[in-house]
Amino acid sequence: MTLQETLTKHILEAVHSVFDLTIDKVEFQATRKDFEGDITMVVFPLVKALKGNPVEIGTKIGTYLVENVAVVEKFNVVAGFLNIVIADAFYVNFFNSIKNQATFGYVDPVEGDKAVMVEYSSPNTNKPLHLGHIRNNLLGYSVAEIIKASGKKVYKTQIINDRGIHICKSMLAWQKFGEGATPESTGLKGDKLVGNFYVEFDKQYKKEINELVTQGKTEDEAKKLAPSILEAQKMLRKWEAGDEEVVALWKTMNQWVYDGFEQTYKNLGVDFNIPNYYESNTYLLGKEVVQMGLEKGVFEKDSDGSVWIDLTAEGLDRKIVLRSDGTAVYMTQDIGTAIQRVKDYPDVGGMVYTVGNEQDYHFKVLFLILKKLGFDWAEHLYHLSYGMVELPSGKMKSREGTVVDADDLMEEMTETAQNISEELGKLDGYTAEEKAALYKVIGLGALKYYMLKVDPKKQMMFNPEESVDFNGNTGPFIQYTYARIQSILRKSDFDYANTVVSTEVEIHEKEKELIKQVQLFPEVVQNAATNYSPALIANYTYDLVKEFNSFYQNVPILPEQDLEKKAFRVQLSQAVGNTIKNAFQLLGIQVPERM
Repeated sequence: MTLQETLTKHILEAVHSVFDLTIDKVEFQATRKDFEGDITMVVFPLVKALKGNPVEIGTKIGTYLVENVAVVEKFNVVAGFLNIVIADAFYVNFFNSIKNQATFGYVDPVEGDKAVMVEYSSPNTNKPLHLGHIRNNLLGYSVAEIIKASGKKVYKTQIINDRGIHICKSMLAWQKFGEGATPESTGLKGDKLVGNFYVEFDKQYKKEINELVTQGKTEDEAKKLAPSILEAQKMLRKWEAGDEEVVALWKTMNQWVYDGFEQTYKNLGVDFNIPNYYESNTYLLGKEVVQMGLEKGVFEKDSDGSVWIDLTAEGLDRKIVLRSDGTAVYMTQDIGTAIQRVKDYPDVGGMVYTVGNEQDYHFKVLFLILKKLGFDWAEHLYHLSYGMVELPSGKMKSREGTVVDADDLMEEMTETAQNISEELGKLDGYTAEEKAALYKVIGLGALKYYMLKVDPKKQMMFNPEESVDFNGNTGPFIQYTYARIQSILRKSDFDYANTVVSTEVEIHEKEKELIKQVQLFPEVVQNAATNYSPALIANYTYDLVKEFNSFYQNVPILPEQDLEKKAFRVQLSQAVGNTIKNAFQLLGIQVPERM
């Protein structure tokens, strides 16, 4: 039981015993540094019900706690705040109960509980993954891991956008300019090869537009009449009609892209634990749902045969779900895909969609439609909306080939980590292979932490060099602290692990603060899962590391002569290291044993 849970139980008893009043919750906050106390109860919410002075109310509750609760040592009241001092024995007892838990903070899923499906990545098959995809993948993967750690079964999936005019543009450019090029013949990853032809198409298309404009066409007319776009549209119609040659090329080039994606996912350290969904298979899903919605009165048919839903009463607008020619729109597809996923995995009770904030309105409409159609799981749908990632050099444009390629960025991060590490001269005695592996761990750790420490909803500026700083709120700073802890454990040449620390041991204020920070981890995991926010985990870990470094600088560990105190401090260091490792695992970040 946590300190807050313990105190809540006794404060509820105190209020009932002293004031003959029943309350249902207690509000706590951290004690201000200038007052004595380990935790503070906010008294103000009780003033109205008890019709008393907040200082008197706080004093009476504090007196009850000191007299009746063993772990409460003393208290003081400042205005409407009851500052409670907790006995050292409480912290030692808590520490002894968790110090050998390798997965402290994680909760095992309960048999029979509903699962959560998390969708992320969901790329187009006409280009390689870029910086924006990296934020998407890191957010989705981390949220999935956090939800799993909070006690839920999780399915990790993506929907591949493998159909449409975009892939036809790459296919057409390959036919015209490719000269039979393959990933094997060029030495390029398949996604990069296909992406190059997408850029090539755009260059040709723009050239044709300019020529038509000089001939007197408006720009809008030129965009519609350019030969390249007309050919791409014709190819799309052939694909939809099942033309053997077009479908064969589509399959070949998409496979090149899938193979490239897999390599990028592996290097980035993200994965999916159920088969992918493909838009080419799902784009017709939902059409039968439209009929069901018409029968239920959820949808309405216009005179031209198109089908709509009127959401104006909910502050939205009328939304088309089926065109007059009977073809589906993206909304229809997403409705059908969501329903299909629950058919495929009947234990799913909720879904998380990791998609940029430009789609906020789309998901409001989607979720509302699914609720109106009567699906109970629709109450547990969440759009993990995130802001754009920019670089100091500005925005990216994929059609012009100015995106920051995901593979190139990971390689650059590894090189940056190498340059900074070599400048600091921290890797004496490492083999070349050990150094290379460590540079990758540091570089990717820097990238992931920098991305995930920012609230998902915020737009962010990514600065590669700043992210690899070994000081401040960065991944390498936390990794270095973890490595320092492992060094302490290696140098501890006595049986510290089996030394039983008595509750009578006197603990230093820095030790108490460190235990209090460790104790928060399970609550932080639950909050991060509830709020779909890896940033809570990232910034908690930074606070934990700052607390450990303060402890390390102020309290002797290995030089300590008292064996019990020495063992306690080594055990505490080990527990902090385990917590850092567990927290970083939720962010998809590795921690090095040496650094």
